[in-house]
Amino acid sequence: MLTGSIDLPGGLTLRPARTSDTAFLRDLYASTRADLRLLPDADLAASLIDLQFNAQTDGYGRDFPDAMHFIIGLHQDRIGRLILDFGSARVHLVDLSLIPAARGQGHGAAVLRAMQRTAERVAAPVMLAVDRGNQSARDLYRRLGFRSEGARGDFHETLVWWPPALCETGTEARA
Repeated sequence: MLTGSIDLPGGLTLRPARTSDTAFLRDLYASTRADLRLLPDADLAASLIDLQFNAQTDGYGRDFPDAMHFIIGLHQDRIGRLILDFGSARVHLVDLSLIPAARGQGHGAAVLRAMQRTAERVAAPVMLAVDRGNQSARDLYRRLGFRSEGARGDFHETLVWWPPALCETGTEARA
């Protein structure tokens, strides 16, 4: 089990999430829910965000019981989270979220490139689901070579990145 941190370029680090990170993770989740924060009743919005955070946490635990939960750091500050599930023949990016001040700064791309290097080492594709309405995330994934595998439910699209060696050997499944 990983107990220390992993250094990434640009002062970024990954370390295992701890129970002491729960308040940070709750606030991080809230920062991704601008839709709920628009409700005129702030108490209702806060309650819904809290319920949704708990539902997401429970769902990830149920659907990805062996996933690795990381906190993304920049120097000494927590700036995001990464949840990875190393399944059979694939690396599933369950969640990558950054605080608002860290978005658009290249930190997400740096984390994704590190993931891609890891996937190359284990000869596995990286899979994820992205909200179809999150154009900035979709653009980032496409710039990094992710390709659509089609719709996943009503609101998400499945994207896959294949390590070049797998593409060259014909292992990549092509539609």
